[in-house]
Amino acid sequence: MAETAAAPAPAPAAAGKKKFEKPEKPNADLFNEQLAKAEKEYQEAFAQYNAVKAKVEIAMPNKNKESPTQKRRQELISQANEIRSKQGAGKNTRTAKMDQLKRLDEQLRNRIAEQKNARGKVPFKSVEDVDREIERLDKQVNGGMMKLVDEKKALTEISNLRKQRKNFAQFDTSQKGIDELRAKIKELKDSMDDPEARALSEQYAKIQAELDSIKAEQDEAFQNLNALRDERSQLRELQQEKFQAVRKLKDEYYAQKKAYAEYERAARQAIREREKAERERIEKEKKKERAQKLLQEASDPAYLEEIRRANTLLRFFDPSSAPTEKAPLLAQSGLTAEASRKVDDSGIKGTRLLRKEDREDDYLPAVKKGKKGKKGGASEKGFHVPHSVINDCASMGIDPPMSAADVPSVVEKVKAKLDHWKADQAAQTQRNIEKAKKEIERLEAEEAAEASGTATPEGVNGGNKADAKTDDDVEAVTSDLKDASLEEKDSVILGAEEEGTVDEAVDKEVDVHVAGETNDGEDEEGVENGDDDAEEGNEEGEDDDARDDVADSLNSPVASSASSKHHQGPVAGN
Repeated sequence: MAETAAAPAPAPAAAGKKKFEKPEKPNADLFNEQLAKAEKEYQEAFAQYNAVKAKVEIAMPNKNKESPTQKRRQELISQANEIRSKQGAGKNTRTAKMDQLKRLDEQLRNRIAEQKNARGKVPFKSVEDVDREIERLDKQVNGGMMKLVDEKKALTEISNLRKQRKNFAQFDTSQKGIDELRAKIKELKDSMDDPEARALSEQYAKIQAELDSIKAEQDEAFQNLNALRDERSQLRELQQEKFQAVRKLKDEYYAQKKAYAEYERAARQAIREREKAERERIEKEKKKERAQKLLQEASDPAYLEEIRRANTLLRFFDPSSAPTEKAPLLAQSGLTAEASRKVDDSGIKGTRLLRKEDREDDYLPAVKKGKKGKKGGASEKGFHVPHSVINDCASMGIDPPMSAADVPSVVEKVKAKLDHWKADQAAQTQRNIEKAKKEIERLEAEEAAEASGTATPEGVNGGNKADAKTDDDVEAVTSDLKDASLEEKDSVILGAEEEGTVDEAVDKEVDVHVAGETNDGEDEEGVENGDDDAEEGNEEGEDDDARDDVADSLNSPVASSASSKHHQGPVAGN
């Protein structure tokens, strides 16, 4: 029986959740080792049983049915007789060929010896060597650098070399005759060394050896027939015992393997259900927050940004007509610098001396001499408008003034727009609230339809496709609302960061749980199905997280700032 690796005890499940009792995981390495050992013992017992059974059949062949050993013996005898008849037909022909081979071999040795002696007298091995030597001597003679005696010797040597060159033709003829003799000898040997005859001899030797072994087995089996029968019965029982051991080992291992796979599959299913419930809870909270955000943004007074810009322009161009209310940023904070002490001058008598810059017409500075002809022209100052004022005019659809004469018309346009916005502020705010309420009712209806199972197939099978559509709808609604204040934008940013932190915490919890429950290194068939389920669950979880990230990105400050210009109501005409 295969031993199993001890597995850690499962962590206590929370109250109200389904508990799983983790079975022991089978040890695949130990199982393979024990299975190989058991199968080896079974194969050895089976081979021993077949060997003893064959011996019994040899000693006591079946009368009604010819045994394989007897049939094989008759076949071998017929093959041996056929080979002997073929070998006797070619014996005389082989003797004649052997005599002819001896004569040709003697002639070959004589011719080789003659050619070797003739070549030994010539200092050159080939015609090319002779030609190279003749060419070398001709160059020396034609060069004119040799003495007369040396030149005569060279000419004599050239003449002798040319004679020797003619003798090389005789060597070629002799070598050709030697090659012909060698070819005849080889052909004769090939005819004597017949592959068919050699194969017949080898086959006959094998047949005779097999016949001798069959004869010896028959003699031995006949002498101890009763002992062979008893041994055959014992080996049959041993063979059956080994076979049952192998079957039991496999059954126990695969039963444990199946139980462990079922446990892992159930555990993964529980994890997926818990993750799904957590995602649904988080999604509901997000939808609730988005609905509250829609209603809160719609409840804010409309045209706040436009009114602020209009008041800023009026305060710049016509401070007298601007509201006298004090801006919150200019209120006294109590932290400004003040005089450390005040001097009481009520008791001081006499005239107070003033500084030069405090005197009005009593002080005239002296005119310096030596510089004439210079006249001071009146300095003219150009009309200047700050860049922020130009931006405010452009955002309100008003052309900025090019000179001081254009300021009154600009002020009138700003006042007209300001009056229109203030008059329409309450109505536009109410329209925004009604539109937000309708959108919230639509979102609640879609959520109820999804909960009741009447959602579209894309929403059911696609996971968070309906959520992505909902986020698009929310973006479309918020694009028609007014700009949010600075504090509201900060709250939206904090809410998005908190939602991202919650999602990361949930993902980490799931990863830790899966890492603790799943064991690596399994390649069994029973666990592969469970691994496929786990991969599908992980892919679904990743898809859901990706869709949640897309939905969160729609609520980010960048999206809010990009759509802030669309949160305005209808603008009055110029």
